[in-house]
Order: sequence, then C-alpha cells, then structure tokens
Amino acid sequence: MTDPWVALEPGADPVERVRVLRRAHEAFTQQGTMARPVRSVVADSWRRSARAGVGPEGTACVELTDGDLGSYRAEHPLARVMPLVRELLGTFASDGEHLLAVCDAQGRLLWVEGDATTRRRADRMNFVPGARWAESAVGTNAPGTAVAVDRPVQVFAAEHFIRRVQPWTCAAAPVHDPRTGRVLGAVDITGGDGLAHPHSLGFVQAVARAAESQLALFTPPGASTDALELAALGRDEAQLLVEGRKIRLSPRHSEILVLLARHPEGLSGDELLCALYEDESVTPVTLRAELARLRRLLGPGLLGSRPYRLTLPVESDVAVVERRLETGAVTAAVSAYRGPLLPGSQAPAVVRLRHRLADGLRTALIARRDPDLLADWSHCPWGEDDLDVWRALAAVRPAPAVWSRLRELESELSAPPGWEHFRGP
Repeated sequence: MTDPWVALEPGADPVERVRVLRRAHEAFTQQGTMARPVRSVVADSWRRSARAGVGPEGTACVELTDGDLGSYRAEHPLARVMPLVRELLGTFASDGEHLLAVCDAQGRLLWVEGDATTRRRADRMNFVPGARWAESAVGTNAPGTAVAVDRPVQVFAAEHFIRRVQPWTCAAAPVHDPRTGRVLGAVDITGGDGLAHPHSLGFVQAVARAAESQLALFTPPGASTDALELAALGRDEAQLLVEGRKIRLSPRHSEILVLLARHPEGLSGDELLCALYEDESVTPVTLRAELARLRRLLGPGLLGSRPYRLTLPVESDVAVVERRLETGAVTAAVSAYRGPLLPGSQAPAVVRLRHRLADGLRTALIARRDPDLLADWSHCPWGEDDLDVWRALAAVRPAPAVWSRLRELESELSAPPGWEHFRGP
C-alpha cells in the first residue's frame, strides 16, 4: 500500500479485498492475531478498540436527543461552518447516494445529511445525529478514528471493527480550531465501496481545511478580543494566545503563567519562589531574571509587578475543566482535558494542581460508571496504567480484553521490586 491512509489503491479488486479483510477480522476478534494485509492504521485502531472493550457485535448509543441535541449543536463551533460544508459536500453526497456527517471531538454525530434511502439504511445501525461514534465506543470507523489519531483517514468495508458497519465505506478528516489547534470534530462522507478511492479522502480533507479557513475569519461569540487564552494541559510548554498572536512559552514561563492565571489578584515574589522552586537556595534574583525575560516575551503592559500579575483576564484550559467538574458536566470536562497539566513540571504548586485536577476527573469518572467515558480515559496515555479506572471499566464492561489488561496491571503492581529481571523473553 503506497499511502497507508488510503483504503484501496486504484485498480485493486474491492471484492477480493473485502474477502481478505473479513478473514483478518475474524482472526483478530477470535484469536487476537493480526494478519499482514491489514493496514497499520487499521491494525492499531483494532487493537485500541479491543483494549477499550468494544465487541464486534456492538452498536452505537444515542447520547443526545431532541432539545439537548439542538442546543448542543447550536452552541458548537462547527455550526458556523455547516453552510460551507453543505455547499461543498452536500451535492456530492446526494448525487452519489452517500451521507455527509459531522461529529464533535468526542465522536458524537451532530449532523447526518444526504440521500434519503441511504439515511434510512444508516438509521438501522444508529448512524444518526446524537449517536456516539468514538473509536472507544464503536471501534474503528472514519469519523471516530479521525478524531482519535488527528489525521484524515479512510475505512473500507471489513476494516470497520463492528460487523454491522462493514457494508459501508467512509472517509473523514479532523477540523481544528485555527487559534488553538485543538480538534473540534471531523467531517465525514459515508456510503458504498466507491468511496474507497484516494480522491474521496483528498476531497474530505480539502473540505475540512476550508472549514478551518472560514473559522479563522470568525471571532468566537462572547469572546473578548482583549482576553488571554492559555493552553497548558497535556504539554510541557504552554501556549498563550494574545490578540491572535500565539506565544510558545518555555517550561519555566509556562509554570509562571499557570500560577498567575490562577491568581488574578497577583502573587508576591516570595509566594512565586515557594510555588516554583523546590530548592530553597534559589534566590529572588533568579526569579526576577525569569520575570524580566517573560515581560519582554509578552510585550509591554501585560505583566504587572508588586504584586506580579497579568493585567488582562485569562481563560485557561485548566479553568474550563474545573468549572465543568464543579457543575457535574463530567463528559464535557473529560472532553476539555487534553492530558496532565505541564507533565514535566516539578514546581510544587503545579504538581499539586496537576494531581488535584486529575484526581477530581478520575473520581467523577468512576462515580459516573459510564463505560464509554471510562474506556476513553483508559485509552489515553495518562490512563492506560490507571488501575482504579480499569477496575471500574471491568465492572461495567466485562469484555475479555478489559479483564486481560486488568489482570496484567494487578500482576505488575503486586510483583516484588526487581521482578522484571526474572521475566521470560
């Protein structure tokens, strides 16, 4: 395969390819073995699907209906580019008896439009607005996998993990917030085997880029042009957005901005020293030098002193997660959580905040007992070794792959120090 992201090379026999894929799918779901003809992107997705406890006979669940769906769609950033998406993809979908679909960053379908007959067929597998098609919920599929790997992807026939979806072929591309770079969702085209062509993947990718270009022209509703935006979750070097200008911060400057964002009233030099440095021998001169460099980086007027403070309001991704947790919006909190806060930081105050935020999310997830949310967490790098979450997932989704991973974790934690030196090859 020349391009691993394209499902079927020009000239390939789709009937023979389906036959080979079905055998490979059967081997994987029954024996756990992966056949060579399976593309690497699909093989990786099958493994993630199995680890998340997805079964080949599963189906999508509808999470948003009626008024909830309508209000959620109206507030979603992608609502503003739907006219453009329809203009570019709508005729292609209708004329080819395909479906145009748009999902959010959690794989929930927000819009499914196109040929009426094809829609009725899709309804039978819950490919409908409000249904959750995340990879961790229904396995390999183009919109769910596109947001999982943040890449345009095609999924052909029996490459789908769930059998009832295998008569379909789809291509999807993620759409990003042009200011922050975060994934907002994906644009998808779903239909028959004719979509297993490089042109369909290129087409849907072009539509996604056009949507991003149009989003860049909009100012988010209610957003202040004077506010600062700080993204610090899942990254060692935070990013600050200042009047459309993206500033990548050093690890130390990232720590300072996180702390000042949490204390709009400001912090004294001594308070910042204690919050940033474990080593008590670090002098105020060192801190003042860092703050001087930060002031030059931010530009005039943004960093005040006596006490040290930011002179404009700051919206941080940490605060977004905390607010959503406080209101009980666990799903929304998880969707905004991009990973541990400045994971490489050893600053005492940052470490405390990192643990408090992660523990709050984990506690809420375990209490909610939602199998899809638990699978999402265990699917992520920061959750793959989280024993408590795996135990909760096994209780609500007792799939063989989940139990296997749980036993593996329990064995590792109960083994004596140095046990890895006695393991077999």
